[in-house]
Amino acid sequence: MPAVSSDDSLFHEVALTLFPGIGPQLTRQLMSYLGSAKAVLMAPPGRLHKVPGVGAATIAALSSGRSAAFTQAEATLRRAETEGVQLLFYTSKAYPRRLKLLPDAPVLLYYQGTADLNHDKTLALVGTRQATDYGRDQTERLVKGLVPHNPLVVSGLAYGIDIMAHRAALQEGLSTIGVMATGLDVIYPHAHRKTAEKMLTQGGLLTEFPFGTQPDKYNFPARNRIIAGLSDGTVVVEAALKGGALITAELALSYDRDVLAVPGNLGSAASEGCNALIKTNKAALYMEPRDVEELLNWDAALHQSGKFRPAPAYDPADFTEPEFQLIEVLAAAREELMDNLSWKTQLPVNQVASLLLGLEFRGVVRSLPGKKFVLV
Repeated sequence: MPAVSSDDSLFHEVALTLFPGIGPQLTRQLMSYLGSAKAVLMAPPGRLHKVPGVGAATIAALSSGRSAAFTQAEATLRRAETEGVQLLFYTSKAYPRRLKLLPDAPVLLYYQGTADLNHDKTLALVGTRQATDYGRDQTERLVKGLVPHNPLVVSGLAYGIDIMAHRAALQEGLSTIGVMATGLDVIYPHAHRKTAEKMLTQGGLLTEFPFGTQPDKYNFPARNRIIAGLSDGTVVVEAALKGGALITAELALSYDRDVLAVPGNLGSAASEGCNALIKTNKAALYMEPRDVEELLNWDAALHQSGKFRPAPAYDPADFTEPEFQLIEVLAAAREELMDNLSWKTQLPVNQVASLLLGLEFRGVVRSLPGKKFVLV
């Protein structure tokens, strides 16, 4: 095994993400039952067999691929340290809490920048690559109108609306995050390199893909789920009837996040997607920045309590720390499976079961069919 980094936990966490065939959901399942990445990698086959969803193929992969994964993990950590890249495993406190709540969230993020990924207010701005002057104008007006809220502006660094959103945020002094479909060392498109470099000091660049990953077409839909999951809401400025912007909107809706769309002229190909989202009630009508403020409660005092925190009725002083962790997750997710509660809180399943039983006796949570739980 290569020399282990000073951060032993991170070394094993990065290594765990490098085994072929072991995706985010299975990784969380393994972590949930065995407690840590190191425990997963060092577990004997007999113990791995007891984890639901783990079969012979997974056990074989963990056994045969360990040496290669350790070598690659060591190289990744060294490069990240040299280039000032943060490696955020999903158990890290710096990992975006909005993203962590999602069942398909990546388990490891590569991040370079200065912005807080858990910023109080985040907004995704997406749209067509064939943006018009109308799209540019609406993007700039929206960003300028939200300056008093100091939101973190999220987009995908692509041609069209994406790069317009990033540049408008930079112009207005707002932090902006570019979610990439490549490794951090592969700026795509290359024409946006200067903007990307400026974002490193006024926002940042974020990806789930390892160093060296090229812009494969299959990476872009995966990238879109991070854009949607990282944000309180998504505004589609201009979009055709098919394309990445509508995929991002659909993903945001599936995550129970708010979506707004800027209407456009009938017959304008660049606005057909936005008009369709509004017509089918999938997106709220955007006409001015005030619409974003109202839909996301940015203008309301109750937002100050935090969209992703439990209701004020639950006082942390009344609960143990593990109990309150469960309450926080349930407050954000509305209802959740026991296994998901385990990986989101990083508490063992048997401990979660015991805590939920105690909270149910106290009238704090209620069990639903299928091992789901909700706050009362």
